[in-house]
Amino acid sequence: MARLSVLAKDQLTPEFASLAEQAATKPPYVDATLYQVLGHCPEMYQSYFQFYFPWHEGGTVSPVIKELVRLKVAQLNNCFT
Repeated sequence: MARLSVLAKDQLTPEFASLAEQAATKPPYVDATLYQVLGHCPEMYQSYFQFYFPWHEGGTVSPVIKELVRLKVAQLNNCFT
């Protein structure tokens, strides 16, 4: 399985560096490492975020349950996210 390296914060675009800094202090409380890995291809992930966050926060299933499912699927696939 391919693995991406964790970029240093000075290697990130200014927007991703800001997201990494805010990650632990604002909802949805994501580990800053996520942005340091996604920083390999920021333009692709900007489009993904436009899809993901409205989906994650909306709908009938609470964001907490969605996150628990996401973590369980990652665990079952030996993905450490």
